[in-house]
Amino acid sequence: MKGRTYYLLLCCGIACLAPAGLAGVSNTNSGGADGLDARPAAATQAAPAPGNAAPAAAPGQLAAAPSQPVAANEPAPDADFEVTLEVARQERTNKLFVGAAQILESILKTNAPPAMQRRALFELAEVMEEDEQPAKAQQIWSQYLHLYPNDPAVPEVLLRQGLLYRKMGVDAFAVSKFYAVMSSALKLKLENLAYYKKLVVRAQTEIADTYYLDAKFEEAADFFNRILKSGDGEANREQLEWKLIRSLSYLTNQVETIGKAQAFLTRFPKSSNVPEVRFLLASALKQTGRNADALQQVLLLLQTEQENVGKDPESWAYWQRRAGNEIANQLYREGDFADALEIYLSLGELDPSPGWQAPVWYQAGLVYEQLQQWQKAAETYTRILDRQKELNANNNTPALASLLEMAKWRLDYIVWLQKAKLSNLALLPQESTNRPPARAALKLNP
Repeated sequence: MKGRTYYLLLCCGIACLAPAGLAGVSNTNSGGADGLDARPAAATQAAPAPGNAAPAAAPGQLAAAPSQPVAANEPAPDADFEVTLEVARQERTNKLFVGAAQILESILKTNAPPAMQRRALFELAEVMEEDEQPAKAQQIWSQYLHLYPNDPAVPEVLLRQGLLYRKMGVDAFAVSKFYAVMSSALKLKLENLAYYKKLVVRAQTEIADTYYLDAKFEEAADFFNRILKSGDGEANREQLEWKLIRSLSYLTNQVETIGKAQAFLTRFPKSSNVPEVRFLLASALKQTGRNADALQQVLLLLQTEQENVGKDPESWAYWQRRAGNEIANQLYREGDFADALEIYLSLGELDPSPGWQAPVWYQAGLVYEQLQQWQKAAETYTRILDRQKELNANNNTPALASLLEMAKWRLDYIVWLQKAKLSNLALLPQESTNRPPARAALKLNP
């Protein structure tokens, strides 16, 4: 009964809790942080508590509350601390980080069992992470590692520290922490090997990602390759291969990029990463001089079935436009006007809005001029100018207005050029129709 009364009083008067400090930690802002995978089973099993206290679970997991009554002069039982911890979690879920931190700090200042203290400390670090206070989160995580060096959650804490260091821009410290994840997982010799093996692969992947973000693409590619060859990354093979292709695309040898990208498209045809991989494949083919193959990949990307585009329309639209623009512009600069024109015309079908079609059509008009197809060029510029009636205050940007002026100038130039040609023809001397007959060639006697 008293436990229930305590719960009601806590829920109604939680704002009256006095903040208790923990090594100077406080909370003022609000925000969010990336989550991690579920904790290992070894970390969620109940840990022995001193005295008659009920067993407590690892950080982030609720322990079973005792059912026996407690005398008024006894310390609050685990059930009361569980209620307090759950309230703190609700505060964190609702982004009320100040209140969550105050509740957790109050637990740390009470006579709560060591297992509950450990869980409250873990939760407090998570609050600081989500509140975008990485320095304070690092301080608490370091304290956690100092107090509980043999805790099953140590590898996860090290991983979190590495992610925080990378977020803070301290990549060297981040890589060091990711390496520590692997060594600590081996050192603890815990029962849930599957989880810790997954955590080690995650640490290796984060090392590779850190190298990639630091523009160390050769090191990143080497790590991704090693994970894939070891077979430990089979559960996440699609993402690992995609990241490997991205890393290889920045290196000078594009042959490996082509091979890996082609294999990816064969193995994962429905992947959400297909548009980017096809773009990287087209770029690598273009860099190796295989223009026809690059054109084919771009057209495949632009003509992708609506079923695939519908899964992630924003991603597909981005890579379709980027691939089309970059490859078509390269072909245009190299004088491959016919292939550039084919891509520009396909790009124009992606979006019917004047803000998209007008610039694409303008490029097509320039190609027609290069091919000396003046009539086609004039028709294209006329189509652009006809879209002017669709413009309003919402879609008429300065860039689009400038493009319309250029299209008008190009059209006027073509009209002038055609008139000039006709005038020049009129000035040319006409061939006479009264020419004398040509004399027959002299026949020489031998």
